[in-house]
Amino acid sequence: MMGPLSAYQEYTLDDMMLRGAEFYSDMNRRRTVRDFSDRSVPREIIENCLRAAGTAPSGANMQPWHFVVITEAETKKNIRVEAEKEERDFYDHKAPQEWLDALAPLGTDANKPFLEEAPYLIAVFAKSYGALPDGRRVKHYYAQESVGIAVGLLIAALHHAGLAILTHTPSPMNFLNAILERPKNERPFLLLVVGFPKPDAMIPLIERYDLDQYVTYK
Repeated sequence: MMGPLSAYQEYTLDDMMLRGAEFYSDMNRRRTVRDFSDRSVPREIIENCLRAAGTAPSGANMQPWHFVVITEAETKKNIRVEAEKEERDFYDHKAPQEWLDALAPLGTDANKPFLEEAPYLIAVFAKSYGALPDGRRVKHYYAQESVGIAVGLLIAALHHAGLAILTHTPSPMNFLNAILERPKNERPFLLLVVGFPKPDAMIPLIERYDLDQYVTYK
């Protein structure tokens, strides 16, 4: 079933230049934060950002994502305990020295207090298949790619709304299925830590690549 492209809006070339430049300027301010305040954030802000994430394109329009929004202190504590267990194993046994050397300038370690301090955790799951009304499975094509696009939109929306974000990927993350009671067809993709930064929050002094370092024109 097809319908007209009624929502598309065309702008003048000057407006397009301005909108693109303004969006880049806004996103260029985004930095990963590890020092979160416990200040509350209205749920409506989070929900509108999740709605933006839900506009992402997906393979065969399967929309293979599920977001679990976590605010309960006990649940956040349980997630921190399990995440830090995996992180200690990573830093002490799994990570090669080259990887640890790459992480050193960021000042990261196995301790993740932000998992309890921030007002919101958003666990993102990728659904490998769905269920039809008659119980049959339907495969979700390009699930990982589709969820990755949705997460990118979510990060942009949260930043645009004025919130700080941290992407957290302890490995493995299977503990999230157990703690959050998600079914086996959902694979943990990412944990987003969301809230306001502490007034004295510190960030690593790093630089982003220039455009000519990651773009080629043919």
